[in-house]
Amino acid sequence: MAPPAMENEVQFVRDRLVFNPKNVYQVSTTSCQDDIAVEKINETPAIESVYDLSSIPATIVTPKPTPALYIAGLGSQYPPFTFKPERLESFLHKFYDVETPGIKKLLQVNQTTTIQSRSTIKAYEDPFWSRSVAPSISELDRFFRRAGVDLTVQACKKALRDAGLSAKDITHVVAVTCTNAGNPGFDLLVAQKLGLKPETDRTLIHGVGCAGGLSAMRAAAAMAQSYSMRGRPARVLVFACEICSINVRADLEEVVRNPEDTKISPVLFSDGAASFVLCNELADGAQGKRVYELINWETSTMPGTVRDLEFMMDPLGFKATLTKEVPSLALKAIGPMFERLRPSLPAERAPAQGSRGVQPKDFDWALHPGGIAILNGVQNQLGLHEGQLRASFDVYTNHGNSSSPTVLVVLDRLRKMGEGKENVMACSFGPGMTIEMAMLKRVAPGGDE
Repeated sequence: MAPPAMENEVQFVRDRLVFNPKNVYQVSTTSCQDDIAVEKINETPAIESVYDLSSIPATIVTPKPTPALYIAGLGSQYPPFTFKPERLESFLHKFYDVETPGIKKLLQVNQTTTIQSRSTIKAYEDPFWSRSVAPSISELDRFFRRAGVDLTVQACKKALRDAGLSAKDITHVVAVTCTNAGNPGFDLLVAQKLGLKPETDRTLIHGVGCAGGLSAMRAAAAMAQSYSMRGRPARVLVFACEICSINVRADLEEVVRNPEDTKISPVLFSDGAASFVLCNELADGAQGKRVYELINWETSTMPGTVRDLEFMMDPLGFKATLTKEVPSLALKAIGPMFERLRPSLPAERAPAQGSRGVQPKDFDWALHPGGIAILNGVQNQLGLHEGQLRASFDVYTNHGNSSSPTVLVVLDRLRKMGEGKENVMACSFGPGMTIEMAMLKRVAPGGDE
């Protein structure tokens, strides 16, 4: 709706009040792409002023389109070693009586995960894991800052190569991990190994666990849009790395100490790194090298769930806690979050659905594979066929859950699995409990839509 003519006033667009000597108007937009809606909310007597307002010309501020954002390249890297479920019992024999209640329960859970192999930074036979005295937290810190950094650099180089960019082209870095807490952060170590410019804007996110990949995407999007508003090109290098296997001894000690709890982390988590480059529309080549267009994103924390998903420091590493409520909490959150994002899909990109509008089944889903209960539950609740979750099932089955990078690995894997839905919904869950969701659109190689 076009705004009514208003005499002798200056309009300030987007949910602000517009004043003239006689009337007050409410100006609002639902998004940068919507028309301006103007509503007179009250009338006031004319106010005399020492300023001559009649000399101010009427100004209509036209809202700008939302700056476009593109994922120009992705890369993922798993370490060379794998650990298969059938080897767990022999590994546990080195440290524990496998007939103790906690260990017996863990071995039973191990048979139900449907994971065929998990990627690990070292073989479990390596003395680093198998020695009688478990590595200390300081040893694990030093290990991550070597092996984790190297793994991340490999993923970043793949993403840069895929985007056709060099390290010197990067304007920002957004990094995330929950398996290292050293300072300076591993983001600086990776940046230095890649040869990024010293003035590169760096941000390191911590404390978000498995939600981290999309938390970093959300932060990168805000930075890129900020640069768009300032008329600057943005090329944001995002990377996530977790070395979860280094915490296995801390997790196993918790299993033995608290046998009444069901601990799944020792049979679920793995190691990995992933990276992508997010560009705004002002970046040179952004129109030519595009994998996905990032349409919109949302985040939310579920009240009263802070103890259901934790990752806390211990002298032997980080201890993960996932209560049995996590799958049901995830399922409760995903529908409302989809409803919040659904209106973001431009009408010309939405399949014809009549009065029902866009549905979850109209998307391919890059769902963080937090466990088989979450994957199966989301598939059933949203009415998806397995093909719409094929990348999530593939990553989970062959590599396990490597926390923050996993959803980014799924996005990377999805684009290599042939044709699918044009629109993609990415979703992950983390401590808090927090849900992150991002709506994307596939873009053909070379920028042709």
